[in-house]
Amino acid sequence: MRTFRWLAPVLTAAAMLVAACGGSDNGGGGGGGSDQASSKPIRIGASLPLTGDFSEPGKAARQGYQVWQKMVNDQGGLLGRKVQVVVRDDASDQNTVVSDYNALISRQKVDMLLGTFSSLLNLPASTVAERNRKLYVEPAGGAPEIFSRGYKHIFFAQQATADHQGDLFAQYILSLPPDKRPKTAAYPTLDDPFAQPVLDGIRAKFEKAGIKTVYKTKYANENTNFDSIANSVKSANPDVLVHGATFADGVNFVRALNKVGYKPKYFFQTSAPSFADQYSKGVGTANTEGTFYAVSWDPKAKTPGNAQFVKTFNQMFGSGVPAEDAADAFAAAQVMQAATKAVGSIDNQDKLADWIRGHTVNTILGPLKWDKTGAPQGQFLIGQWQNGQSQIVLPKAVATSQTIVEKNPGA
Repeated sequence: MRTFRWLAPVLTAAAMLVAACGGSDNGGGGGGGSDQASSKPIRIGASLPLTGDFSEPGKAARQGYQVWQKMVNDQGGLLGRKVQVVVRDDASDQNTVVSDYNALISRQKVDMLLGTFSSLLNLPASTVAERNRKLYVEPAGGAPEIFSRGYKHIFFAQQATADHQGDLFAQYILSLPPDKRPKTAAYPTLDDPFAQPVLDGIRAKFEKAGIKTVYKTKYANENTNFDSIANSVKSANPDVLVHGATFADGVNFVRALNKVGYKPKYFFQTSAPSFADQYSKGVGTANTEGTFYAVSWDPKAKTPGNAQFVKTFNQMFGSGVPAEDAADAFAAAQVMQAATKAVGSIDNQDKLADWIRGHTVNTILGPLKWDKTGAPQGQFLIGQWQNGQSQIVLPKAVATSQTIVEKNPGA
């Protein structure tokens, strides 16, 4: 569910670094022969931002692919063959991600593809996949424009596109009794193809219901000082504050709000609060209280395979809660795996895409299904920080906490 920014395309030598989930890669291999008869591994290529602005979620996504690789191979592989996930580093750069996927297909000759991280990078990367008629399941890139291009091979392995990420939060706010329901709202956001649609979706619902917009602004990805925005928010004094952020800007914005002494009654922030202890350490545990966010996955969920995913992750990377981005990457691989098993071959990837369009796939995120554009048709979970812990509060059927708290009850 991450929110990501437009970057100036700068190519450096470091952008071409190559890393492989299953060891280093020197090209070759893959392709050729029937699926069942070949003793060669099925090689699956992906480019991820292992360096640059998106390196933290990019590394988490690589971990998710690595866990999937291990679990599949421990169970005998895919179509009777071992799998090898080959990961290149796109350095969070749009030009490099295009070069990477071209190289994976033409030079390293991978059999299949998995997506990169963020709408920013998946927009150009998916064009490479479409041109080569390769199935492309992406773990984090829900900008609506990705699915307006008529592509036949792209699928987003989360519950909904960005413009629907905050639906349950908006519904909750609008269901409050008159004495608690906000009358005003503010919407500062990163200028980003994912973050903006999240806020636009919430704002449209609020304005239609009579919640007045008292402040709205966009800031550039280079912005690191949020004092002026925090002061503007304080002056506007909204009842509900909705912030479109990634991670660092989300943390810095909360710090700026604390500096100016402003706490809204209700606070929704994209992405940043789902970074678990990284977020609480960044803003201070006390400052997390009551913060809402949308999230695709919960480590305590009873979804098929989730407990084994968490267990295997801890075996491979040490104890602790996997990042949401690791779970999203694992789920993307699950979708690709389900289609491959159902079709029984990887030779015709048009058939794999057709199968996904017509079926629901059970993943560790829950059941996922798609429309004809590859956009998912479901609802995100809504989380909230309570007493120093992140909890799922909506929908109630899967909530880990049945209580929803205000960020600033005395406001």
